[in-house]
Amino acid sequence: MSSPLLSPAVSNDAPSPTFFIALLAMGLGSFAIGVGEFISMGLLPEISASLAISIPQAGHSISAYALGVVVGAPVLAVLSTGRSRTRMLVVLMGLYAIANIASALAPNYEAMLLLRLLSGLPHGTFFGIASLVAASLAPAHMRTRAVAYVMLGLSIATLAGVPIATALGQWLGWRSAFVLVGLIALASAICIIKFVPYEAPQEGGRVSHELSMFTNRQVWITLGIGAIGFGGLFSIFSYVKPTLMSLAGLTEMGVPFVLALFGAGMVVGNIFGSRMADRDLLGTIKRCLIWSMVACAFFAIVAPYLWLACIAVFCVGTVVVIGPAVQIRLMDVAGKAQTMAAAMNHSAFNFANAAGAFLGGVAIDAGLGFASTGWVGVILSAAGLAMFYWMVIDAKRAQAASAAGR
Repeated sequence: MSSPLLSPAVSNDAPSPTFFIALLAMGLGSFAIGVGEFISMGLLPEISASLAISIPQAGHSISAYALGVVVGAPVLAVLSTGRSRTRMLVVLMGLYAIANIASALAPNYEAMLLLRLLSGLPHGTFFGIASLVAASLAPAHMRTRAVAYVMLGLSIATLAGVPIATALGQWLGWRSAFVLVGLIALASAICIIKFVPYEAPQEGGRVSHELSMFTNRQVWITLGIGAIGFGGLFSIFSYVKPTLMSLAGLTEMGVPFVLALFGAGMVVGNIFGSRMADRDLLGTIKRCLIWSMVACAFFAIVAPYLWLACIAVFCVGTVVVIGPAVQIRLMDVAGKAQTMAAAMNHSAFNFANAAGAFLGGVAIDAGLGFASTGWVGVILSAAGLAMFYWMVIDAKRAQAASAAGR
């Protein structure tokens, strides 16, 4: 049995000819999810005015979506046991399309919360299954990059999709943005059918195999790194619009530009960080958490200065590389619970979304000011780093105990 600290053997095999086309089809789905997840953050004033609620109440739609991810990932992972992964990707994208188009029709605050929760249900399982499919198509030395390329759709959504959808929502009304998300999701479902190689249901797959994840301490600690350490990014990003408008004089017209900077940071982080992770997985996770502390502190300090704050937003975006890195770590330690662990990774990150947005709001409501979201980010990143060291120590102890028992 391999050590829980070791990655699979590296191969220099070239990817198949359909590899990048398949990744593009799944990446379109992650693009739809990225726009759907983050679009509310850019349209909180419009949603609050339309539904006659406060901006903090409108912000609850962000937490409702994240809660949907947390709930949906384990439930849908169990339901996908013994089914074709490619077929499940199509079903999940179809559900995502329907829920987002329905969100555009929400008549009041309560309906909006319910529909955003339903929109979040397919999120984690789609990313989890897409990551497994991407990694299965890739040579061993490109596993992290394959997962990162699928998640790159999420980054491009933040770079281009969310700013465009935000501008559309400001022009035609926030409901039009959710309709756009639904149409992109439908396009992804069609592309997956056409371009992703069909994967037959796995023989011998059992619900008990997936549920074994819940007794795997290494999986839980690894999930904790994402659930806590990634919260700093969301603490800042959830309130970036009101923060820079109130402290740095950002205009409404400048909001899409700032969102695009955040997306550009995500793209850079995904591309270069995934290459680092393929060479040194654990080292990349550790360095990313340290970098997150630095970037969040930088934002807290320079938030009143527009151009410096824009640079800080870009830097915070690069932290996203921890996503595919943690995903690969989970694949290495999850055993037979691959789908559950992969899906729960995105539950963890959306727990980070909800926790970051909540704690950032608590800091603001406590009178600490909008810039305090950066210091919340520092604390969460430091806690994630502590979880990382716990993971390494626990894995070494397990390895030593296994060796002693031979």
